[in-house]
Amino acid sequence: MKPWLVRGLGLALIHVVVRVLLGAALIQWPLQGSVLRWFAFVVVVLAALIWAGIDGIRDRRAHPDPEQQDDLTMRWLTAGAVTGLLGGVLTWLVDTVTPIPVGVTTLFFEVTSGAAFTVLLVFLPATAAATAGRFFAGRQERKDRRNADDSADPDRVPATVGAGPDTDSAWRNDDAPTEVFPAVDPKAPREG
Repeated sequence: MKPWLVRGLGLALIHVVVRVLLGAALIQWPLQGSVLRWFAFVVVVLAALIWAGIDGIRDRRAHPDPEQQDDLTMRWLTAGAVTGLLGGVLTWLVDTVTPIPVGVTTLFFEVTSGAAFTVLLVFLPATAAATAGRFFAGRQERKDRRNADDSADPDRVPATVGAGPDTDSAWRNDDAPTEVFPAVDPKAPREG
């Protein structure tokens, strides 16, 4: 099964379940509608954030070269479209068949305006999370590589914490040349 289809179906299921639970909760607690709607919004956004963040981390670990990475933008855009369309149709179907009022107006609204909102609700956080996942995985790779290089160099001596101006690095090489230019002797004869 295609990765975008798995994500789209999973998030459509989450979207429908959240909307059905929201409809049932609004019947039980009608005065808490705004809080319940915000909670439902956060649940759907968090699902997209977490899933896309994991995608970004996995992709960066599988393809360290940025030229070889998968196109997560199109994957999540397509998944958002599947989520919006399928979630809208299923929510309309639940509202039509069951006695739970989900708050659907018409099928046309659910597959146009409602679907467009759901696409953005999935796509924007997912893109940000995939980018952040790639960034943090790449950062961890660089840190691990730096630590491996430092431990492989036997001439390097560990620096003591707070020992001086070079405490920004974890290792210090006391034999490193510090002279950038040779010293100038003012009494030496000039060349040229």
